[in-house]
Amino acid sequence: MNAFIAAMQLSVAGAFVSIPVVRARFGATATSAAKAELNRQGVRTTVLEENGMRFDAGGHETWAPMSIAAVLAAAAVLNLIGNSMAGMLSWIVLGLVLAINCVILYSNLTATASVQAAFARKGDPELARVDVAALLKAAESGFPRWVWVLQNARHVIVFGAAGLALATLALATVALV
Repeated sequence: MNAFIAAMQLSVAGAFVSIPVVRARFGATATSAAKAELNRQGVRTTVLEENGMRFDAGGHETWAPMSIAAVLAAAAVLNLIGNSMAGMLSWIVLGLVLAINCVILYSNLTATASVQAAFARKGDPELARVDVAALLKAAESGFPRWVWVLQNARHVIVFGAAGLALATLALATVALV
């Protein structure tokens, strides 16, 4: 049972590591495409940096998923060595990972509306006229087509593996009662 839970945790960790790896490899191209779109729209290309929009592996796009992966790997090690804290830590970490992945999925699904709202809050007339959908589509074109498949597979792995690990923990807890 502990080995299975550890395997699920490592699968989820790998899914989280895929985010900065892809961004590190293709983020500069996506950023260039986004800047070209802003230029086409007659908007200053510094808008991205001014508003913390990144398509590369910098900032929280790296430290957050890598930190999550490290915590998952540590929990997996504790499961593999049979540490008494492994079960409780796994409940906490996997529960948080599921919640975090829900936020990531929501963010992906509402990206256009979120960026439009963020730009509107700035009160900058130049930002108000940015065609955000075109900007994000341009940035997306900087990533290979298979990244969309990877993104969806990542969600399936995170939800599926975390769910299976939690179900296994629940069954083990019930068996002890």
